[in-house]
This record gives sequence, structure tokens and C-alpha cells, in this order.
Amino acid sequence: MAIRKSALIDPPARPELDRLLEQARAVGVTDEQLREQRISFAYGNAPENSGITKETARNAANSILMRTQAR
Repeated sequence: MAIRKSALIDPPARPELDRLLEQARAVGVTDEQLREQRISFAYGNAPENSGITKETARNAANSILMRTQAR
């Protein structure tokens, strides 16, 4: 069995990482960036040889967007 480190100890200090995380929280995400992330997620999780391309994922996202706006 693998030896595991205790999860109860405090992690090492990483001030640079903490600074970058705070900076990222302050910036936020635009609607366009969020849309592109969703398209990328759909494409990346598509089964291999499914015929799904990034462009077909983008077209599907546009179709869904148009349907939700029509309501």
C-alpha cells in the first residue's frame, strides 16, 4: 500500500500563488469567455470518433443560445 502524507498538516506558504489567485478573483470572467469555456468543455468531453468538432460544439452552443433568448 502506498504511503500517504497526512492531510491534517498545513500546506507550505506560497505567496506568489496566493497573489495570483487573488488577482484572478478580482478580474472575473466575461460572458464571452464563459461561453468559450463551455464550448471547449463540450468538445473536450466528446467521445473519440464521434464526429464532434470544436466548430460543431460552437454551432450547438449558438443554437441553444438562440432558443433560450426566444423564450
